[in-house]
Amino acid sequence: MLSQRARYTIRAMQELARLPQGETMQATELASRTQSPLHFLEGILLQLRREGLLISKRGRSGGYGLSKPADLISIADLIRIVDGPLALSTCASRTAYAECEDCPTPEDCQLRAILVAARDAVARVLEGSTLANPLPNPNA
Repeated sequence: MLSQRARYTIRAMQELARLPQGETMQATELASRTQSPLHFLEGILLQLRREGLLISKRGRSGGYGLSKPADLISIADLIRIVDGPLALSTCASRTAYAECEDCPTPEDCQLRAILVAARDAVARVLEGSTLANPLPNPNA
């Protein structure tokens, strides 16, 4: 399930993607536009800056802006940063794989096969969705 933190993150990044490249928006304005709690949003913005997705400028005319073009930032990237892996179980994760404690043979586990298929389908949509193009091209 998508966390509220991920929802605030995606909304904020979509709002910043509307700015011309290189321009910034103050956190207070961003919180107002996305109906996000300012204190909560500030923590998200700092995390995204540390991850290299945002730039920040200090001062009266400062704020936050995207560090790279919006078409290079996928929704999957954002979710992974704030919520972790996309998979429903660690045994189905590509980025944080771990065997389940109660599964004797992961290769033969039918549940794992289903979870991997679900993870792949979700990842295909979320990785194909960027801040510039929210819906992936079905023909790609």
